[in-house]
Amino acid sequence: MSGAGTNYLFDILALLLATVIIVPFFHAIRLGAILGYLTAGAILGPWGLGIITELDEIRHLAEFGVIFLLFILGIELKPDKLLQMWKMVIGLGLGQLLITAAILFAIAMSCGLSSSEAIVVSFALTLSSTAFCLKLLSERGGISTVMGRMSFSILLLQDLAVVPLLALVSFLARSDGGGVATTEHNYIYAFSVIIALLLAGRYLLNPLLGRIVASQDPEVFIAVALLLVLGVAWIMESVGLSMALGAFLAGMMLAESHFRHQIEADILPFRGILLGLFFMTVGMGIDFGLLWEQLGLIVLLAMGLMIIKALVVYGLSRISGARHDIALQTGALLSQSGEFGFVMLGFAALSGVLDETLSQMMILIITLTMVFTPFVVKLTNVWLLTFYKPELTVEDQYAEFIDDTEEHVILAGFGRVGARVGALLGSAGVPYIALDLKHERVKTAREQGFPVFFGDASKVKVLQAAGADRAKMLVIALEDPDKVEVLVAQVRHSYAEMPIHARARDRQHCANLIIHGATTTVSETLETSLRLTEEVLLGSGVDKDNVKRVIEEFRDDYYLDVVNKVAEKSVVMGELRH
Repeated sequence: MSGAGTNYLFDILALLLATVIIVPFFHAIRLGAILGYLTAGAILGPWGLGIITELDEIRHLAEFGVIFLLFILGIELKPDKLLQMWKMVIGLGLGQLLITAAILFAIAMSCGLSSSEAIVVSFALTLSSTAFCLKLLSERGGISTVMGRMSFSILLLQDLAVVPLLALVSFLARSDGGGVATTEHNYIYAFSVIIALLLAGRYLLNPLLGRIVASQDPEVFIAVALLLVLGVAWIMESVGLSMALGAFLAGMMLAESHFRHQIEADILPFRGILLGLFFMTVGMGIDFGLLWEQLGLIVLLAMGLMIIKALVVYGLSRISGARHDIALQTGALLSQSGEFGFVMLGFAALSGVLDETLSQMMILIITLTMVFTPFVVKLTNVWLLTFYKPELTVEDQYAEFIDDTEEHVILAGFGRVGARVGALLGSAGVPYIALDLKHERVKTAREQGFPVFFGDASKVKVLQAAGADRAKMLVIALEDPDKVEVLVAQVRHSYAEMPIHARARDRQHCANLIIHGATTTVSETLETSLRLTEEVLLGSGVDKDNVKRVIEEFRDDYYLDVVNKVAEKSVVMGELRH
């Protein structure tokens, strides 16, 4: 028993060490974390150093990564986002999915695959990598461009299709050995359970989470979030559907909840670690013997797949009115297959729908397309810059992302100060998202129609869940001065260019916040005393112009003193460094 425990601990240490060394290297060479995890798994697995040879137990643990990935996907696909983009999602997204799958299905059938195998393979290869594409887009500042808008629409439809496709794999596995009547009965029962869960999420989940929050115990809140994800996943598996579908439903149950940002931030670390472990197990399972034996064929199939996918996306983009260069860039970006292809193929192999050798060959093809994609995108851009000079219109140069939540303001804290800032932003038509930790305050604000969510705004992960990557600025109106300083420092470290406007207690606090990275600070004691003094002076018969002059001079001197304090502290810190 002790020996088995030691071996298990050694496996975990090996996985963590490989992650720490290899994944940052792949980030540095801009090939992405997914390929880093695949490489780490291949190095540790049976075909590499042979450090980890028993994969079954690790695979069971890694499946939770897919569960949490589907949960985050469900929680982010809010109905209002789908309504805003429905034309492009249906036109480009559904068109790409069906046309590409039909072409690949015909090719698979002509190669001698059965109809079930051809269906699974065609859809698995059709799905592109959402994480991979969005990472490449963000690195090039392209999410807000026309190309980014079209790519995001196609990826969004593919993400929506994942759950039905996993259900399709389950159906194909059942149809190989079960009766139709029994299957129909099971799916009617499962559909009833889904409706019941969604209704429960709509009417019971927020009150229940509110009671948990009232206990002021963050560990219990995290435990409830995990219980929700894994519990609904288990229920779905119990009624004959996949755990991934259950996790997706759990996310949908929370999509409109004002607790969603905090829960998403709490779940993200589990998802990241376990999803990385999932990709590592895929890398461990790569059959390099098969790759060596069929190297020419696999490379040829990978290149052919990328050409087919790129041509379909290019054609649909041109039909939708995109310029030649934008359509070509979009096709190159989406030409690879992605992580959900791994998920679907692995699930199909476990379900008996796919032969293990065929599944391994498809996994190798997907992996190669992901390796090739950064180079294909770069070559496409170089070719366009060299040989194609489009005539840019004003609309092309300043095309905005279709999602209205882009360029929003994040308001940290919705107390006395934060509520007033939010009300003024709303009156001016500026979109914002407010975060606060007091449940009653959030509940009251939401009843009045304010976009306030439950979450600890002093944590960067919560801000990320609230869209900090695309926010216009951060306004900090928290009541705790220490939390304000910590948040300013963390946000400035994570978002070097983001404007940060912070509420400060006094002169020294203003100086500290600026040193930590705040763009502007406002002292609450100063402004309150100035406003009160202004009324006193006016009531004492002092001329209005003189009152204004005295107040402005005092304010200027006050903030000049803040600047001097910052300069003095910077000099001291510089001397300490030397």
